[in-house]
Amino acid sequence: MNYELNNCNPPDYRNDTVLPLPMEVKADAWAVDAACSGNPGQMEYRGIDLTTGAVVFHYGPVFGTNNIGEFLAIVHALALMEQKGIKKTIYSDSFTAITWVRKMQCKTKLERTAKTAQLYNVIARAENWLRTHTFRTELIQWDTRKWGDIPADFGRK
Repeated sequence: MNYELNNCNPPDYRNDTVLPLPMEVKADAWAVDAACSGNPGQMEYRGIDLTTGAVVFHYGPVFGTNNIGEFLAIVHALALMEQKGIKKTIYSDSFTAITWVRKMQCKTKLERTAKTAQLYNVIARAENWLRTHTFRTELIQWDTRKWGDIPADFGRK
């Protein structure tokens, strides 16, 4: 399902969101996702507020991989929530990225080159943020088979 952000009519079965979310999905949450044209290739990621459908943040495109984008999207959401004093759940459809966040390390095999140097600096900052901050934010894996594409999906499949 490709969500049309910011232009949704509230579903008649929910009064806590403008998005057509399944009942078991919390609306007081953010969904994050990454997209990559080629892998590696031009990568970008974003976060979506599930109550309003608004884009909360967007980064890229930069040369990278989808897994790196998924990892950075979660860390970006965590850091932004802390900075703004927001307490919400984060949904990601990437088991790999959730694992990397919990282990506080991006285990990418992307080659370090002049082309990836800037991205590796962003990864280092994200890993450092994870090591120096305590967060209790609930990270939930989005069940794509059951719920369809995550609302932050870029719709390029």
